[in-house]
Amino acid sequence: MNDHTPAEPTGRIVLLTASHRVAPGLLSWPAWQTLHAADRVWCADRDHPQLPYLREAGVEVAHEVPDAHTLVEFCTGGRTVVVIPSGEGDQRLTDGLARLAGSGRVSMPDLELLPGSYDLPGARLLDLVLVMDRIRRECPWSSRQTHRDLVKYGVEEAYELVEAIEAGDREELREELGDVLLQVVFHARIAEEDGEEPFSIDDVAATLVEKLIHRHPHVFGDAQASTPEEVKAHWLRTKAVEKQRESVTDGIPLGQPGLALAAKLVGRARTGAVPVELPRGEGIGYELLELAARAEAEGVDPETALRAAARVYRDAIRAAEGVGD
Repeated sequence: MNDHTPAEPTGRIVLLTASHRVAPGLLSWPAWQTLHAADRVWCADRDHPQLPYLREAGVEVAHEVPDAHTLVEFCTGGRTVVVIPSGEGDQRLTDGLARLAGSGRVSMPDLELLPGSYDLPGARLLDLVLVMDRIRRECPWSSRQTHRDLVKYGVEEAYELVEAIEAGDREELREELGDVLLQVVFHARIAEEDGEEPFSIDDVAATLVEKLIHRHPHVFGDAQASTPEEVKAHWLRTKAVEKQRESVTDGIPLGQPGLALAAKLVGRARTGAVPVELPRGEGIGYELLELAARAEAEGVDPETALRAAARVYRDAIRAAEGVGD
């Protein structure tokens, strides 16, 4: 005969978390199952954004969350408790549970962290928009900037991104991509305030999405493109129809670096099948134009090539000076 009394079930405490970047009420099926099956659901925050949806689903929520010891005692007998933390978290409760579990003197219920929703890819961009909005409203410097004021920073950040890419520095690349993204979000936030033609970051993104889908019919439609050259040719044809440009040179910014400008003009003339020869003349400018055309024909970016050679030259100068990196 067995004299041992079976151990009483210790129950279960579930901390149900949800991403603030996902709309309230959009919880996973395991989360809804756990909420409906729980013996008690507690949430100290009476204004928690999930509560209206829980009430609508018939889930009763108590707001007086007990201390850790009382919560553990409530679970005796195999009961399940779901705790929905507030936005700041309920550190007093979680610290208390950790102390009880570490003491070794208390029979603890099962502790489970159940994510009720997860961030989708790109969700942190929502945080970026909110942070930028607050900075624009409250920062004495940022609140006064205009599109023109930021031009120099956009150019500077673009060059720093190029440098990070060419240097192969992954940490710098990540940071510089963020700095370039900041310029986009900053300009979009300023654009919201325009009295005549306002637009937002959502409008910017929507325009870009529409453009990408339209210019990639081989991805989103029935068109066929099996090589990068075919993709580029279709892109240029679609762009020409969209812009209704009179010349293949339309839209080329003349303010870009000279070698890049020359290579861009040569490339547009070639892909547009424009019957034109390189102009001939005296001086270094025409010689550089020929070099840029040669680089473009060979599939080489002359700006990248020149920067690479310049870095080698810089290193040679530093070596001659006895200066280390």
